[in-house]
Amino acid sequence: MAAKTSRDGESSLVASALDSAVAKIFRRIVPLFAIMMMCNQLDRSNIGYAQHHLETDLGIGAAAYGLGAGLFFVAYTIFELPSNALMQRIGAKIWLSRICVSWGLVSAATLFTQGPISFYILRFLLGVAEAGFVPSVLYFLTTWLPNSHRGRANARYAVGALIAFTLSGPLSGPLLSLNGFLGLAGWKWMFLVEGIASVAIGVFAYFRLDSKITDAAWLTPQEQNALITTIARENAEVESHYGPGRPSLLSVLKDPRIALFVIIYFATQMSIFANTFWLPSIVRNIEGTNDITVGLLSSLPWICAIVVMFAVARLGDRTGKRLQILIGLLLVSAVGSYLAGITTPWVALLTLCIAATGFKSISPIFWPIVQKSVHPMAVGTAIAVINALANLGGFVAPYGFGLIKQHTGSTQWGLFGLALASVLAALCCLLIRERSSRGAIADTPPPTPATTESSGPRPRTTN
Repeated sequence: MAAKTSRDGESSLVASALDSAVAKIFRRIVPLFAIMMMCNQLDRSNIGYAQHHLETDLGIGAAAYGLGAGLFFVAYTIFELPSNALMQRIGAKIWLSRICVSWGLVSAATLFTQGPISFYILRFLLGVAEAGFVPSVLYFLTTWLPNSHRGRANARYAVGALIAFTLSGPLSGPLLSLNGFLGLAGWKWMFLVEGIASVAIGVFAYFRLDSKITDAAWLTPQEQNALITTIARENAEVESHYGPGRPSLLSVLKDPRIALFVIIYFATQMSIFANTFWLPSIVRNIEGTNDITVGLLSSLPWICAIVVMFAVARLGDRTGKRLQILIGLLLVSAVGSYLAGITTPWVALLTLCIAATGFKSISPIFWPIVQKSVHPMAVGTAIAVINALANLGGFVAPYGFGLIKQHTGSTQWGLFGLALASVLAALCCLLIRERSSRGAIADTPPPTPATTESSGPRPRTTN
């Protein structure tokens, strides 16, 4: 009896240390990743507000603009997997800080754009600089947090992207209005200021991050041990369920479910970045708008998406019916995009708000499905592969919109294309559901004590 009481007391101490460690990570690391994500999205998407000025000042037309916007994603795809591998070898402290500083420098250097060629080169270099950021953050959270806390952490850091889309208009508009200040065009001020902000955050991250749990002086030895022990126990249970060893990259690529996930997320990325780069152009068609009002109005779809994203994520956690929700979100995206193509500019803005609640709310529903559908020891590789290939949607949509507008003077057929892509992605979801009914998604490791019994409120999980 005394031995049992002693074990219970020891277990309680470990649980208390684990809760304390997790709370510190959520206060110290997760908000930093959210800020870095905000800078990441801001620096890759701010050219949407400079498009009109790039055309009038430098002669960069719609097709050239679309190609430059899309070249970012070609570089991102090529260098994502190598970047992720280097992060695991070098460590998060140096590599994630390096990524943030380098993309800030390249973004600031966009002020030196002289024409289409230099625009293409700088956009490609920005993709090289940013490559690997998202998978590296996800990998970091996987190695620092027990499984029961990762979903909550992912959602909190990912909201940085939505905040960036929401604030990009109100931030970029006033910077564009500095036209002529100290002899610089307004669009040059925008790239310079927003790029320098990323450099500052990257330097701050270097002093804030640690590569390993044992390097974190802000964790007590008891907290470090609780984290390491819990994560090691989860990994051991995964191996006991699936067998030792990690699936190869080739086996991940050969999994037909990965192809379906790539198609679904490819369509999602098309919608996200077509709107990111072309929404200001669509809003500019509203009579009487200027740089500041275009920026403010362009933030509306992203504000709507923030509200819906959290509601949808909570619904998915509570019901577990993520595939059905994912299909619904894709269809909402399709309807909103189609209606935006057949209505007046003011109504188009409203229907794009509807579309954004669909395509931008998909991420917290989509990734848990991926995590439950593939071998747990291959989740990191699967995320990197899906994210890298699907990001090519960020090339296809902006470039396609540019070609369409160049030849037709309108983005109408581009919006129709987004609607069709979302419908096709919804059909792919049906195939995943059929596959999961035969056991694919059911193949998850047994719950661990960390996910079933913990002191304090139970967090949402990703599984």
